[in-house]
Amino acid sequence: MSTPTSSQAADIISTDRDHVWHHLTPHSNFKDSDPLIIQRGVGMRVTDIKGKEYLDATSGGVWSVNVGYGRETIANAVRDQLIEMCYFANSAGSIPGAQFAEKLLQKMPEMNAGDGKGVRKGKVYYSNSGSEANEKVYKMVRQLAHINGDGSRHKIIFRDRDYHGSTIGALSSTGQIQRKEQYGPFAPGFSSFSHCCCYRCPFGKTYGSCNIECAKDLETAILREGPEQVGAVVLEPVTAGGGVIPPVAEYFPIIQEICKKYDVLLHIDEVVCGLGRTGKWFGYQHFDVRPDMVTMAKGLASGYAAISCTVTTDKVFQQFAAEDGGPMGYFRDISTFGGCTAGPAAGIANMQIIEEENLLDNVVQMGNHLNSRLLELKERYPVVGDVRGKGLFAGAELVVDRDSKQPVAETYAAKIVAHCMQAGVLIGRTNRSFHEFNNTLCLSPALIASRRDIDDIVDAIDNALAANPL
Repeated sequence: MSTPTSSQAADIISTDRDHVWHHLTPHSNFKDSDPLIIQRGVGMRVTDIKGKEYLDATSGGVWSVNVGYGRETIANAVRDQLIEMCYFANSAGSIPGAQFAEKLLQKMPEMNAGDGKGVRKGKVYYSNSGSEANEKVYKMVRQLAHINGDGSRHKIIFRDRDYHGSTIGALSSTGQIQRKEQYGPFAPGFSSFSHCCCYRCPFGKTYGSCNIECAKDLETAILREGPEQVGAVVLEPVTAGGGVIPPVAEYFPIIQEICKKYDVLLHIDEVVCGLGRTGKWFGYQHFDVRPDMVTMAKGLASGYAAISCTVTTDKVFQQFAAEDGGPMGYFRDISTFGGCTAGPAAGIANMQIIEEENLLDNVVQMGNHLNSRLLELKERYPVVGDVRGKGLFAGAELVVDRDSKQPVAETYAAKIVAHCMQAGVLIGRTNRSFHEFNNTLCLSPALIASRRDIDDIVDAIDNALAANPL
């Protein structure tokens, strides 16, 4: 498609302003500026309706387009599948649904140890968003409380600074106060424990001389709520929108031990990290942990189709499949668009690209380069207080003063993002998540990123910091 004329672009912008309600956007902004309308994308770059090109360091704004834009093999796989069979409720199966579930479980040996005869176990439940995938787990946990008892083990513990979705249930399990403000009251039965950000240790400790109190705080939370009432804990493998926070190596083994001690199910939310973002198929695979449930969405099909998955071990699934379970014993849930075949068709093609182009290796190599370049910025700019991340998922926390670690104002972080955008590079930031810690620049370039792409992204941040001293 050719670039619209200036009059055509103005007409579309006017139509958008009149009729479209944008996500996460104060629409008062559009009184003085035009909404950004992206017309096309190729590789790592997108072009807006006015013809300006941007290098995208956000994989579609919300960490989704893992294999980059313009992938004809994915588009053709979706087209061909939709012509043959577009949709039927997932009470019936589909060919791509069966095939993608098998391929997905092959990448998750921790979830499907097998039956000793080479047959993989584990189950994949399809829906259409990360929020919905997490809601499925919450319903499973609460139904299991009735299948295995009197319903009392319904409580779910989440971690401070983690995000699990935008529905009321998912927000109830989210540890970001500004995300939740004005949307309560929330669902009962959810409570939190401490985050794992070493830079801002909630226990005032320093890694190396601490006792990993952030992980052990889960036991405190379970005892506070009552072990007989706690059914599950939900965690991101790397806290994403809460500031890009990877845990230390000892963290997840301690979490796993506590869950086993109190017979609490471990739910890992891979909506952001899933399918390559951190250099492994899933973020939890960097750590010594075996989850009971794993949820995923964004990178599953790289944004080419809507799909999310709730994956469980066979042990979890079999509790819903007992022959003596009665009329209420199975999982009585449906996701309308979980029956759309475009998602798994796109997922198969997406996974094939990751494999054939060795993108996991590229994530490790380019992730190391990204980290090195960001550390260079930290050496040169006192405003960069901390650099952290895993693979092609990085955060640079901005502070007024390194000694006090006072966070910069959200307006300053926004100014850096705006400067980069003006220069043709799209980066992200923590956005209206906390009262004082909306101060982290967030980078999640596509898994195809080259060394030149990484340099261009960091150079843009470099220039923005130089042009906007505190």
